[in-house]
Amino acid sequence: MVWRLLAMVLFLSATCSDTSAQALPFNVKPITEFDEPWAMTFMPDGTMLVTEKKGRMFVVNSDGEKSAVSGLPDVDYGGQGGLGDVVLHPNFSRNNLVYISFVESTRGRTRGAAVGRGQLDLTTQRPTLTNFEILWRQYPKVTGRGHYGHRLFFDNNGFLWITSGDRQKFTPAQDMQSNLGKVLRLNDDGSVPADNPFVNHAASNPLVDKAGVYGQIWSLGHRNPLGIAQDSQGQLWVIEMGPRHGDELNLVGKALNYGYPEVSNGDHYDGRSMPDHDTRPEFEAPKITWIPAISPGHLAFVTGNQFKAWKGDALVAGLGSKAIVRIRVDATQAREIERYPMDARIRSALEGPQGAIWVLEDERGASKGRLLQLTPR
Repeated sequence: MVWRLLAMVLFLSATCSDTSAQALPFNVKPITEFDEPWAMTFMPDGTMLVTEKKGRMFVVNSDGEKSAVSGLPDVDYGGQGGLGDVVLHPNFSRNNLVYISFVESTRGRTRGAAVGRGQLDLTTQRPTLTNFEILWRQYPKVTGRGHYGHRLFFDNNGFLWITSGDRQKFTPAQDMQSNLGKVLRLNDDGSVPADNPFVNHAASNPLVDKAGVYGQIWSLGHRNPLGIAQDSQGQLWVIEMGPRHGDELNLVGKALNYGYPEVSNGDHYDGRSMPDHDTRPEFEAPKITWIPAISPGHLAFVTGNQFKAWKGDALVAGLGSKAIVRIRVDATQAREIERYPMDARIRSALEGPQGAIWVLEDERGASKGRLLQLTPR
C-alpha cells in the first residue's frame, strides 16, 4: 500500500538522522563470545547461564569465564531451530531447577519445540543438568525450521508461560486443536492450571483433552512471539515478528485472539496484502506496530536504579534493526521512545542483578556473537 511505503520512507529518514547524531548513553564493554547465542539468565550468585543454538549451554561469570554444562538433550539444529531459551524456577535457590526450550525432530523429518527441566548440579567438576524431563511439546510437529517461538517466562505467581510460534504454517494460529501460534500458561510441572480459559472446552471433548492442547492455551492468533515479560503492574506483554513488516507488541489477555493470519498491519512476503487490524475489530489490536520491521528477538523490563531514566521501561532486542529499542509503558498503552544502534543483530538484552544491562549479539557473519555489558555514561 502507498501509505505503508510512505511511512517506511519517513520513518527510515527520521531514524537515520536521529541515530547518526546520537551518542549512546552507555558504555559498552565486550565480555566474551559465543557461537550463535540465543538466551541468558542470571543465577542468584550473579553468574549466568547462556545457551547456543547448536545445543550448548554454559555457566558464565562476569569476567567471561565459561564452563560447559553437560546433560542437555539432543537438539535439531538448523534454520531458526536448536537450543533456545533458559529460565530458572522461582525457587531455584532451593531446588536448582532449570527450564530450557529446544527443537526436537521425528523420524518423519517433522519438528517442533519442546520444554524440559532438570536440576543443575554445580558441585561436580563440570556443571551438569540431571534428572531431565520434558514437560511440554508443540503439537502437531510439522515440516520446516521456522517460527518456533519457544520463549519462556515465570510470572509473579509462579506460572510458566511459553510462547509458541505458528511454524510458518499460518492457519494453526487459529486452530484450537493445535498449540501453534499461541501463548500458553502452565504450572511449573507442566500441568494445566484449573483457571485457564479453555479448560472446560478440553474437558468436554475427549479427543482434544487427550491431546492436552485446549487447556494450555491462554491466547491465540500469534505469529512468531519471541519475547515475553511482565511489567511493574503485573501485566503480561508479548512481542512478535510480523510478516513483511507489521511487528507487534501485544498486551496479552485471557482468552483473547490477536488475529493472525486473518489480520496484520504487515503484508505477506510475496507482496500480497493482508487485511489490517482495523478491518476486524473482533480481534485484539497490537499496542505498537512497526513499519518497517524491527525484527524483535527478546523483551525484558528494567526494574533497577542503575539506568534511572529507564526504570519501568521495556527493552527490545532488535535483530534486523540491529538496535536496542526502549519502550515506555503507560497503563495499557505503550510507545517507542528511543532506539540505540548497536551495529549488530541483537538477540537478547536483559538487566543483571547489579543493574547493568547485558546484551547478546546474534551471529555476525563469520564472527561470533559477543556478550556485552552496558553501564550508564
